[in-house]
Formats: sequence, structure tokens, C-alpha cells
Amino acid sequence: MTAQFSALFTKSRSRCALRIAAPLALAASLAACATPFKADVSRFAAPLPAPQGQTFAVVADDPSLAGGLEFGLYADEVSQELQRVGYEPAASPETADLIVRFDYGVDDGRERVRTTPGAGFGGFGPWGGFGGFGGFRNNFAFGFYDPFLAGPNVRSYTIYTGEIDLKIDRASTGERLFEGRAESVSRSNRLQTIVPNLVDAMFTDFPGSSGETLRITIRDDEKKVKTID
Repeated sequence: MTAQFSALFTKSRSRCALRIAAPLALAASLAACATPFKADVSRFAAPLPAPQGQTFAVVADDPSLAGGLEFGLYADEVSQELQRVGYEPAASPETADLIVRFDYGVDDGRERVRTTPGAGFGGFGPWGGFGGFGGFRNNFAFGFYDPFLAGPNVRSYTIYTGEIDLKIDRASTGERLFEGRAESVSRSNRLQTIVPNLVDAMFTDFPGSSGETLRITIRDDEKKVKTID
């Protein structure tokens, strides 16, 4: 009896471990397959002067954003990218060689409906059992199922369009040197996530080819990889 009890206990413990491990494995799998960020980027250049120590200042294209803490956060992202390609931050817009006008936003979203086929064929009940009429077996309810009575699965969700606009003018003459727009569609409306990714996409192979629109994909993992589709 003791040996049988020990075997049953071991088997039960193994099943419990599997039940715990399966959700963890699924979560890890989903994390590994996270959807990459994609943005459509359009850029027009005059062209820009090659970086030779020119200074710049990032200002709000929308006066209502000027001086805001949130704008300052995103302006820093733009400033870091400009420094990375060789420009230098100015002490103030009045002393800058280049004026960088920056704007961002996300819309109110729109509903998208997705329809998928109903349950599969055969005698599987809607509660996971097989064939027959009501009852319980192995902790699963099962019952009658007619595939012709099962309609399609319909679900709706909200998608949001985020966008940034970037303009660069020569401070001394007001001449427009660069215009760029990056846009993304996602199920998130969090600017804290959307804007930095759009800035990253804007400065991929900056300044790019004038008049060209690209789909730029950014995958975040241990090492950020950028691809141009």
C-alpha cells in the first residue's frame, strides 16, 4: 500500500509541476515572439548640410506644447539622435544654427472588427468533451455540438494612430532644410511608448532619400535591431 501511495503521490506531483510549467513556458514563448514596432516614415531633404559641428535647438511646433515636461522628455530623444549623427546642441534657440521643430500626437482610436471561423468539425462539445449529452468527466463538461449551429467568432478592438513631425530650418535665413513624418498604428495609445519608437524610426538611416516613404521595423530585445522593409 505504501509503494502504491508513493507512486500516486509522485504522479500527482508531476502533473502539478506540468500544470505550473506550461503557463510559464507559454508566457516565455509569447515574450520571445513580441510584435515588433513598425512605422511608415516619409522624409524630404533640401539637402541637409553635412554635420560639421553645427548647433541646433529643438522647439515645439505646437505652441501649446512649449515648456511642457512631457515635450521636454521627447525633445531630449530627438536631441540625442541629432547628436548621434554629428550635430551639437545650442545653448538657446537664439544662438542655434538649426531650428528643429518637433510635434507629436495620437488620435482617439477607431474600432476594428475581426471575424474568424467557428469551432471545428466533428463531435467535440463546446466545453471540451467528446460527443454525447450533458455530464462531467475528467473535470471537463461535455455536451451535444452541431458545427452547423456554431457561428463565426467576432471580436472588436481599438487601434490608434500615433505620429511625429520633424522640421529643420536654417536659423539665419529660415530656409527649410528637412521635413519628416513617422506614423504607426497599434493597439496602444501610450505616448511614452509610441513617441520614442517613432523618433527611433525617423532617425534610422537619417536623413534618408528625399521623397521616399519606408516601412521601418524596430525589434526590441537584448540588442536593438532595425530593418527597413
